[in-house]
Amino acid sequence: MSEHYYSVRPASERNPQTWTYVLRGHEFRFTTDSGVFSKRDVDFGTRLLIETFEEPEVAGDWLDVGCGYGPIGLALARSFPDRRVHMIDINERALELAETNRRANAIANAVVYQSDLFSAVGEQRFAAIITNPPIRAGKRVVYAIFEQSRDHLLDQGELWVVIQKKQGAPSALQKLNEWFPVVEVVAKKKGYYIIKAKKC
Repeated sequence: MSEHYYSVRPASERNPQTWTYVLRGHEFRFTTDSGVFSKRDVDFGTRLLIETFEEPEVAGDWLDVGCGYGPIGLALARSFPDRRVHMIDINERALELAETNRRANAIANAVVYQSDLFSAVGEQRFAAIITNPPIRAGKRVVYAIFEQSRDHLLDQGELWVVIQKKQGAPSALQKLNEWFPVVEVVAKKKGYYIIKAKKC
């Protein structure tokens, strides 16, 4: 199958579903569809990242890279209403859903827009970048997210990543240590690593 959730325009037949889910103590109403990542549920890695994330000390906006239908960005925007969360993805269907879900959950401090990696982000820099990277897109894409995140973080800003051990967490840690002065595994559960890399 040539189409993936990181396709620009998924060609799979649409089959929208709406369901509710609790994240960080808040109930959300999500509409999902075919052609997006984890359409039937908030996957375990994403949940672990959302629940583990801690607010960085540095002031500034946050960025959700590969937002999909929006669980990470929307959950963090709801939990931290004083922060503005940018939500980007290459997948047009995912972005449509993310905007639908933003409106359905009445979240005003999030903005959704299309970006191939950081192409539409411009010169903006962020206090935090959060990502469940598209592992199936390959290491080249995943490592590009890591490296470009460093360039789009403010000083003392933090990159938060979830990645499974069997999908390359040890090699991801090695790469992150090449690009960031401070890297730590904040949590490990069911084979998933939550990694925080800080720009000094």
